[in-house]
Amino acid sequence: MLENDMKKAILVLGMTLTVGTIMAQSAEDKKTKGWHLKDKSTDSIYGISLNKAYQLVKGKKSKTVIVAVIDSGVDTTHEDLRDILWHNAKEIPGNRIDDDKNGYADDIYGWNFLGGKDGRNVNEDSHEASRIYYQYKNKFGSVANAGALSAEDKKLYDLWQRAANERPGSSKEKIDVAGLKSFSVQMLSSDSILRVAMGTDEYTGKELEEFKPTEEPVKKAKDAFLGFMNANKALESMNQDFLHGFNTWLDGELQKATQEEKAPKDFRTDIVKDNYNDFNDRWYGNSDVMADRSFHGTHVSGIIAGTRNNGAGVDGIADNVRIMAIRAVPDGDEHDKDIALAIRYAVDNGARIINMSFGKGLSPEKRWVDEAVQYAASKNVLLIHAAGNEAQNIDTTWNFPNPIYASDNTKAPNWISVGASSDAILGSMVAPFSNYGKKQVDVFAPGVQIYSTIPGGNKYGYASGTSMAAPVVAGVAALILSYYPNLTAVQLKYIIETSANRLAEDVTKPGSKIEVPFAELSKTGAIVNAYEAMKLAATIKAKKKNK
Repeated sequence: MLENDMKKAILVLGMTLTVGTIMAQSAEDKKTKGWHLKDKSTDSIYGISLNKAYQLVKGKKSKTVIVAVIDSGVDTTHEDLRDILWHNAKEIPGNRIDDDKNGYADDIYGWNFLGGKDGRNVNEDSHEASRIYYQYKNKFGSVANAGALSAEDKKLYDLWQRAANERPGSSKEKIDVAGLKSFSVQMLSSDSILRVAMGTDEYTGKELEEFKPTEEPVKKAKDAFLGFMNANKALESMNQDFLHGFNTWLDGELQKATQEEKAPKDFRTDIVKDNYNDFNDRWYGNSDVMADRSFHGTHVSGIIAGTRNNGAGVDGIADNVRIMAIRAVPDGDEHDKDIALAIRYAVDNGARIINMSFGKGLSPEKRWVDEAVQYAASKNVLLIHAAGNEAQNIDTTWNFPNPIYASDNTKAPNWISVGASSDAILGSMVAPFSNYGKKQVDVFAPGVQIYSTIPGGNKYGYASGTSMAAPVVAGVAALILSYYPNLTAVQLKYIIETSANRLAEDVTKPGSKIEVPFAELSKTGAIVNAYEAMKLAATIKAKKKNK
């Protein structure tokens, strides 16, 4: 699920809520825009030292690298993305024929595994815990002696019990959804009043701050709306983008509420119409990689490779990349089959790096995903995954997908798990929401208030999450590979992790007030650094041919 990877607590009307940070966010100081690219020694900010990295390879030729973004979709019309999108040269656009015989007709920019042949798309979906709980409720709901079950049923029973504990409504702490719906209506009403009073349909929080109404109803509307934007640190967001972000989160909470008492709607089957239980039934979906829920994937893509030095809103990290857009993550929990096939599609169509900024707490068909990860490893493809945003130690909690093969408990060699770092100018060195783990998180990267592309053709905004940290690493990996194209996935992983900047100081452990050594939060105890990575890459003896 997108927002299982990206959650943090904020204060709204005195209530502590857990909300997804897909809402565009703002930095309080202009110097923080693009902070993740800066350098500690020259800028006093713990960015990735990107300009110094480019100085190292100045004058050298690079080779184009394909990076697959498995996500919610990508705005293919965006001014900072349209020139760096992957195009399937073997496919003729719009003829509804599978010209290259890869099983997917008109896959010009990539593929949408959440689509139907009739052009409809899955946008919202249920939560995996609810799906599992209701799927096996009749089978296991009356079991009195689990020890009498067969080995196979015992595994399913254990999975069902975990789902029962994790499904919406199982927690004692329930969000007042009715209250939030009322609050949403209040915000929409305030926005309507403000648009009339200000004489415009679009305004930022900063513009609202400067607006001086004289009528009492307008004053109240301003105070309410501005207070909400302030609570979310979103003063540079447009009113419409901000409301969209809140209502997207609210829709998810309403879904959870309905799943407390009855089985969730099967959103996917009605549209996709495959036989989900048959992994060989894989030629489903459509070519609409943009759909209408592409905020997250668009933001991720801009971090990796937004067109550099074109005078538009952002500079991505890598300058010779083509983004392959693969839509497999809805507003809700992704399905294992879609993720496994998305990985295979990326590998089969030339991707060398795959960014995966999503996750969930249960994975009933993990074997399918494991086999896809093994396939990627056999084809020399690096997978980069967001560690998650629940402020949890994922050495001891469930977090999927992950690189541990269920069949033998070994670890995939072509996988990097990424936590989110921050900087003192933003309040802390580690994102307070980031998952961590001495064994399961490999490295940290900037993931707080990252400025990037958002849907709309020419729009930009801030977002926070390990979902933003993972593409920072993917961008660095693509930059390295473009100048050293014969490096293997395993060598890339070694370079990124070995060259990362070790942080000697203590930091606040996410989810607590405890100060711990930064080295306790990940395998490397370090923050990715493009400059150091490029220096190390130049010393690595690469293989002449990729296998």
